[in-house]
Amino acid sequence: MGAFPLAEWDNGCMPEHSQDRIETVRVRRAPKISVFLIVGALVGVFVAMILTFAFNGTAGASPNTGVMYSQGQVFGFLALICAPIGLALGGVLALILDRRSRRHTHQIAVDHQQVHVDPDPGTNGHGPAH
Repeated sequence: MGAFPLAEWDNGCMPEHSQDRIETVRVRRAPKISVFLIVGALVGVFVAMILTFAFNGTAGASPNTGVMYSQGQVFGFLALICAPIGLALGGVLALILDRRSRRHTHQIAVDHQQVHVDPDPGTNGHGPAH
């Protein structure tokens, strides 16, 4: 537990009251949603990189805008599209796994102990200097 064994604990001669009760709690493993969101966004950026370099495009100007885009600009445009899609898919996967983990809960018994130490008479509970 701590650095001191329980038998050697000195509470400064203050009377203490303890409550000890057994409670039943439900425990389950839940996914960390932030990790799924980050990985989804990174997968989206990776897909944008693959799409940028897999399709070389043309050396001419765009028929819609009349502007010629470099590979860096195309990657930026695709990353702006693919990263949010990957983020959303990662979030949906995390929520599906979270719902699935709710079915696999375990009930365990825990010992809930509360110790209350009464302050010395004439003090405010923070020691004689306060």
